[in-house]
Amino acid sequence: MADDSTIARPYAKALFDIASGERKLGEWSQALNAAAAVLRDASAKRVLGNPTIDVGKRAEFLRAVTVGIKGAGVFDTAQGKALLAVLAENDRLAVLPEMAAQFDALKAQAENKVKVTMTSATQVDAATAEQVKQALKKRLGREVELELAVDPALIGGAVIRAEDMVIDGSVRARLEKLAAQLVE
Repeated sequence: MADDSTIARPYAKALFDIASGERKLGEWSQALNAAAAVLRDASAKRVLGNPTIDVGKRAEFLRAVTVGIKGAGVFDTAQGKALLAVLAENDRLAVLPEMAAQFDALKAQAENKVKVTMTSATQVDAATAEQVKQALKKRLGREVELELAVDPALIGGAVIRAEDMVIDGSVRARLEKLAAQLVE
């Protein structure tokens, strides 16, 4: 059986092409992420995965639950309803989180942006975050959307993740490397 990324890819690409042509990448990104957020809820998953519920009602349920979530208004349009109906008919509503991620990756590529997560042991001040952002912009040759996170388990330093690149400058990683060398 195919994994979610394989299943979501053609849907994300087709929707990206449509949204790009209509210059509505931001709106569709918000809508897909709203639906993905709903699907992360166990109760919603249970309802949408129930085979006794009519396919049309599953799509309508998802649309109704997203009402009021920022950006989800796209699902009230004819295209939005059609997307949810096609996904429901093909039993693909569960891949919406992966579809949202792939859509956002295509959007970032088209906009020449990259999302970067910097996880540090302690809160990073704005000046340091800006320095890291500018250094990454220079290194990657793209605009950087920097998201900050804190993980005290790192002990010190930081881990930076951008797409498939990982820069691990954490104290925890250095200690693990040192421990591995001592064992050898």
